[in-house]
Amino acid sequence: MKISNETKVGALVVVSIALLMLGLNFLKGKKLFSNATTFYGVYQNIQGLQNSNPILINGMQVGTVYNISPAKDMKTITVEMNITKDINIPTNSVAFIKSNPLGTSSVEIILGNATTYLKNKDTMPTVAHAGLFSEVLTKVDPLLLDVRKAITTIDTLTGNVNSVIDPAAKNNIADMLHNLNKISEALLTTTASLNILMNHQNGALAQTLKNANSITGNLAANNDKISNITSNLEKTSAKIAQLDIQSTFKTLDTAIHNFKDALNQLNNPNGTFGKLMNDPTLYQNLASTGNKLNLLLDDIRLHPKRYINISVFGKKQKNDPLLVPLPDTLNAPYYIEKAQP
Repeated sequence: MKISNETKVGALVVVSIALLMLGLNFLKGKKLFSNATTFYGVYQNIQGLQNSNPILINGMQVGTVYNISPAKDMKTITVEMNITKDINIPTNSVAFIKSNPLGTSSVEIILGNATTYLKNKDTMPTVAHAGLFSEVLTKVDPLLLDVRKAITTIDTLTGNVNSVIDPAAKNNIADMLHNLNKISEALLTTTASLNILMNHQNGALAQTLKNANSITGNLAANNDKISNITSNLEKTSAKIAQLDIQSTFKTLDTAIHNFKDALNQLNNPNGTFGKLMNDPTLYQNLASTGNKLNLLLDDIRLHPKRYINISVFGKKQKNDPLLVPLPDTLNAPYYIEKAQP
């Protein structure tokens, strides 16, 4: 039978929810697929204890803190301890909270010597801290107290090391070492590049310094010229500052205005210059005068005796004057148009 996609999605959602619930219970410290024993402890100060913190007996973790319930007046706090190991705890056993500034707090159970044992959901006797047991051990056997402190310190250190070096942490450490190797390789490459860059003969930095030295040397060699140029610029700027530029501009503006007036007068047809430039009568009169002058010259050339008589025995020439141009001067630029009245 073919299973539909909706059925597959529903089954996947149910499995996911179940896994989520199991994961939450596991994070709370409740061991899965096994029966656990629950005990209660009442404290006035839990010293930063939280859910899922370990419960220890003789340095061995036997369970976790399952729930912490404070009273409404906050005078007492009930700690629910979930014991996952199958062990017997005497009724006169005492549970105290062991704080760890470098790690997580825990509940440590000191086993008593009673022949009767606590049952599920019983309340276990508690003390505020481990100082009471230390005082008792000091009176009984001081050497035993020192040994116990040393063992407790070693156990705490071992537990912290074990908590750090778990499989996930080992993988993280391996990745970190791998990254460190890559970083070291990159540093070696960078060092080689820096060596090439800082080579005192052929390195780019050396060439740059040489160019900078050359530029500064040229500047030092031409310092006098630069000083002279600067001095000349200062003198020029001082002279420019002393000039009456405003007055010069006013004079130039006046000259331009006068020039415009002159142009306007030249363009005015009623003025003297305007008539000379625009009235064609002057040109026509000059052309007519030129024509007459040409006729006079031709007449003098043909009949010179009419105008100059230098012969002693000759007669004065009485021919009529020349009224039209001669045939050899017909191509001359005579003006024959009459002037307009």
